[in-house]
Amino acid sequence: MLNVPSQSFPAPRSQQRVAAGGRSKVPLKQGRSLMDWIRLTKSGKDLTGLKGRLIEVTEEELKKHNKKDDCWICIRGFVYNVSPYMEYHPGGEDELMRAAGSDGTELFDQVHRWVNYESMLKECLVGRMAVKPTVLKGMLPKSQVTDTLAKEGPSYPSYDWFQTDSLVTIAIYTKQKDINLDSIIVDHQDDSFRAEIIIKDCLYLIHIGLSHEVQEDFSVRVIESVGKIEIVLKKKENTSWNFLGHPLENHHSLIPRKDTGLYYRKCQLISKEDVTHDTRLFCLMLPPSTHLQVPIGQHVYLKLPITGTEIVKPYTPVSGSLLSEFKEPVLPNNKYIYFLIKIYPTGLFTPELDHLQIGDFVSVSSPEGNFKISEFQELEDLFLLAAGTGFTPMVKILNYALTDIPTLRKVKLMFFNKTEDDIIWRSQLEKLAFKDKRLDVEFVLSAPTSEWNGKQGHISPALLSEFLKRNLDKSKVLVCICGPVPFTEQGIRLLHDLNFSKNEIHSFTA
Repeated sequence: MLNVPSQSFPAPRSQQRVAAGGRSKVPLKQGRSLMDWIRLTKSGKDLTGLKGRLIEVTEEELKKHNKKDDCWICIRGFVYNVSPYMEYHPGGEDELMRAAGSDGTELFDQVHRWVNYESMLKECLVGRMAVKPTVLKGMLPKSQVTDTLAKEGPSYPSYDWFQTDSLVTIAIYTKQKDINLDSIIVDHQDDSFRAEIIIKDCLYLIHIGLSHEVQEDFSVRVIESVGKIEIVLKKKENTSWNFLGHPLENHHSLIPRKDTGLYYRKCQLISKEDVTHDTRLFCLMLPPSTHLQVPIGQHVYLKLPITGTEIVKPYTPVSGSLLSEFKEPVLPNNKYIYFLIKIYPTGLFTPELDHLQIGDFVSVSSPEGNFKISEFQELEDLFLLAAGTGFTPMVKILNYALTDIPTLRKVKLMFFNKTEDDIIWRSQLEKLAFKDKRLDVEFVLSAPTSEWNGKQGHISPALLSEFLKRNLDKSKVLVCICGPVPFTEQGIRLLHDLNFSKNEIHSFTA
């Protein structure tokens, strides 16, 4: 999980503590799991106290409901009575109380933006706020957006289109020179065409109801020197179009990414194979009408309907393998997404995912994350600290580092697990280290058998001080760390103690 809340939320002394790059859960009482909450919402019990009525809530009325046993919260103009949910909230009661009797949209977005609260809290809905909700920048007239973004972000993009007898080309002029194929997400279904372009910290959206039908397959190319994108669609009929189509929601808008909603498309499960005793490699196929390449270090959200409620979980895609000879057959990267996922038998989401049959569908969101490939520029030493499935962000980082960073002298991975059976892709890691002498891999086990001859224990000053030696005193270095929150928190403290600066550390959350 890679969602990174701001330092102002959650509260420093609350039950839920912020780590650099993540958050932690609090222990819940027995009978207060997510499944227990779903059962309660379907029991017919009145969770709002209003006996099924929906009301308009004034700001003054909302402020009155600010206690644990009477707590109303507004999210995006809708008011919910969250008192019944207090004991079921994984982040603890204190976090909900931070928004008690007020508009909690901003606080919610900082930690829970990916959560489908409409489904989770639908039985707690009190009604709408009596005031109009705030309008997003992307919904403002273009002149107002341009004035605002001139101070805050990139220049406003533009687009055009042209056609031949068989093709329609949509040309987007981003006015940026750092655009690549990872920056572009295209989905079209029936007559709806949607293209998202990531420009710095904003999202430019083209959203059109096409005037004529097009075929599923299409092509995307980028002219990086001028920041131009060309999306070429194939006409179903070789007729001349008089116009491209009509604008749909948020068309031609430039919105800060933090203000955009998550867009999902259904992907088909192609394969599922065991990697360890409790970890599987899932391969999902994108729809033919989608172009999506998840950037290195970023994550997506998987969504499944479970007992009538949509449950969403974030995961970091990986490569299909660390070594090309392991791929049988070679599948095109732009149509397949791989996930290494640990199955928790008593969990809610992963058993459901594991029970899917080949050919079933999973909803996959557009990518999110704050890792930028520019952090690799002129990098000489790369250190990776991973615990358990915290290894997943490291997969693409390893592949990229060893093939695309010409200045790189050394990559070192310290991989923490409980037992030898828990080590993901051990054989591949050892073969890759043998093949490329720049890579060193060290395995650390916390509960090894007596036959284990390697390092033992948990993350500690003794382990790190020896491991984190720069190639040269002044070499440019980056340390990436990912694992359970206590592991990440402890690791970051130790890295600071070892005089690594904030800019030399990037943390993910497993």
